[in-house]
Amino acid sequence: MPDRRHILAPIRTINRISSRFTLAVAGAAIAVVATASGAAASPAGATARSAGPAGAAPAATSPAAAGSGFGQAAASQPGASLDGSARPFLQASSRHRTPRQKAWRMLRRKGWSPSYQFPYLDKLWERESGWNVYAENPYSGAYGIPQAVPGSKMASAGPNWQTSAKTQIRWGLDYIRGRYNSPRRAWQHEEADGWY
Repeated sequence: MPDRRHILAPIRTINRISSRFTLAVAGAAIAVVATASGAAASPAGATARSAGPAGAAPAATSPAAAGSGFGQAAASQPGASLDGSARPFLQASSRHRTPRQKAWRMLRRKGWSPSYQFPYLDKLWERESGWNVYAENPYSGAYGIPQAVPGSKMASAGPNWQTSAKTQIRWGLDYIRGRYNSPRRAWQHEEADGWY
């Protein structure tokens, strides 16, 4: 008869691994959150908050949606960890990239330094929409990740503007370049006036 320790060891290993991850379901989004590292999931599908030319009149702040599925603790990825630990975060194939990963790559194509500009862009769009492609402000009609008012403005970046993070990000970065010249300056305006 086999030793009981050899039978139970694989079961304990599986239990240890599975206890490190929690499946958080919020609305239509599913996020895997590493509880061992202390990350927490934020609710998905939150309404957008904001205001200004990209969004109209300020509305009440609602909990930020984790549009990327990484939860609130990862809100600044990849910009928060610029020491190289963010690099694996950027390795996803183009089909499976989160909105944040897409934005990081698009910043470089637009001529900005992602390591410098992404943290500002991340804070800006986290506050505006929680990086939620479907975020909508019922008061102003602001829509999507960059909170365009009206949302249909983003059709200039592509016909799939209602559902495509890439299209919304492309439009949002063009808007930021034309109006503020950089995500940093857009964030400074957001901090000063509550909209951008």
